[in-house]
Amino acid sequence: APAAALESVREVRVLGAVGVVQLDRPVDLPAVTRACLEHGVWVRPFRDLVYTMPPYISSTADVAAIGSGITAAIARVHG
Repeated sequence: APAAALESVREVRVLGAVGVVQLDRPVDLPAVTRACLEHGVWVRPFRDLVYTMPPYISSTADVAAIGSGITAAIARVHG
């Protein structure tokens, strides 16, 4: 997972249709939410977690775009 290479990321987890990026610090909720939305990705950040639950009908390309959007947003906000 490309997000795992970011300095601020502690762990990336996937269980079923849930994807979670855990940071090493609390998430800047407004900034990460806004940055993800700019990439067309809806997330639910809280505490030190940014997670998403894509629809089951998502294509491989859709899931890749979601992952890329989250990675770009975290990189911009938290490094």
